[in-house]
Amino acid sequence: MTSFDPHAWLAVALEEARLGLAEGGIPIGGALFGADGRLLGRGRNRRVQDDDPSTHGETAAFRNAGRQPSYRGTTMVTTLSPCWYCSGLIRQFGMSRLVIGEARTFYGGHDWLAENGVEVLVLDDPDCVGLMTEFIAARPELWNEDIGLDPAPRNDRGDRSVAP
Repeated sequence: MTSFDPHAWLAVALEEARLGLAEGGIPIGGALFGADGRLLGRGRNRRVQDDDPSTHGETAAFRNAGRQPSYRGTTMVTTLSPCWYCSGLIRQFGMSRLVIGEARTFYGGHDWLAENGVEVLVLDDPDCVGLMTEFIAARPELWNEDIGLDPAPRNDRGDRSVAP
């Protein structure tokens, strides 16, 4: 049995995020821990690598954990505040706790989760902030795609061509 150690658990998710970046993907990692502190699953955003928009860090960790009889008492750890899709996953399956590396570069649904009974801890980890800040500066088009913003500029006619 492992006691709750948010920084050590975040290190698992951060390692996944760095692997994702090294693979050419978006550096967001996740890990799911059981009520007893055992690592159930870990994963990273693989939207780019797998050409699958549903593979976020949290969903990959959830899938890699395999089927559980219950998710009560589990802790989802993620390097970045979860988007609405991943926030819904956490709420749908009744995960008890959420540990977030940072919420500066993206502020997802964690307030909503807290309002609905999930214990939320935002660590404001400088490594997570730095990783995402550097990625967003280097790949703004990919970041905008990931968070649902239009990745390509549009002209005044509304199409994606850059000519007037």
